[in-house]
Amino acid sequence: MEFKKSLMALLIGSSVALAACGGGDDNAGKDNDGGKETASADGEQVYKQSCMSCHGEKLEGQVGPALDKIGSKYSKDEILNIVENGKGQMPPNVVKGDDAEAVAEWLATKK
Repeated sequence: MEFKKSLMALLIGSSVALAACGGGDDNAGKDNDGGKETASADGEQVYKQSCMSCHGEKLEGQVGPALDKIGSKYSKDEILNIVENGKGQMPPNVVKGDDAEAVAEWLATKK
């Protein structure tokens, strides 16, 4: 019985984490042209879709740290490294490719 409770807790926790981090949408970032990846030029939109649930609507922080002044602490490349490789509780690759570049560039302006 204890094993079933532990397994259920793990499954529910994993589902919540994926939903919070924008995971599970296989059609995200694809256009209607045979599934080719499209570049997102709007870092703010990427943030709203993939980061806001942990870092807050106004970058004020919630589960994740506040990002409202992250550009004064880290460069765009350092932010991109964190997005790609994770840091602390943040898992790697929450956002990938051009979307990661766009959100890193946008966040770097937050000073």
